Amino acid sequence: MNVREAKRAKGLDVTNIVGDVVIRRATVADAPVIAAVRIDSWRATYRGIIPDAYLDGMKVEDSTAIWSRILSATSSAANVFVAEVDGEVLGFAAGMTLKEARLGYDSELTAIYLEPSVQRAGIGRRLVAHVAATLASAGANNMLVWVLAENRPARQFYEMLGAELLVEQPFSWDGLDLQEAGYGWRTIRVN
Repeated sequence: MNVREAKRAKGLDVTNIVGDVVIRRATVADAPVIAAVRIDSWRATYRGIIPDAYLDGMKVEDSTAIWSRILSATSSAANVFVAEVDGEVLGFAAGMTLKEARLGYDSELTAIYLEPSVQRAGIGRRLVAHVAATLASAGANNMLVWVLAENRPARQFYEMLGAELLVEQPFSWDGLDLQEAGYGWRTIRVN
């Protein structure tokens, strides 16, 4: 039984049993597990922020198709990393350099999601550092990230890593009217 199956079967909090975490570049073969991690994380994190019907209607197959396209695109501007323990992917992060600066920032952390049971174990910090280092090596000077304004734990995570609040603004996601907060690191190095 793998970590994810054990967690689901017994409701285990695997934070205390995380072994050696390996961060590596994602491949197209990772698309299904990236999709599953994203959906698990959204459902755990966004309940009460995004309507339950939307969260419950998310399909791994649809998300897998999106991530397959992203991972099969060859671009030096984008990168995706996964975090795994004993060969099992438990989280991922993605970033890209921007063709045109946004709010004065030339790169963006576009996604970071972890299985809920391994959050707060230092894996997210390592994923952000890998994305930032890769973007810096591609010539980026700074990095922007967007977060749902009501997602206090994520906001605290970015603040803990040294990001500064830049703006809060309304936006639309898949027909939902939401509020987002933009954070930025003035230098690409993450604390």
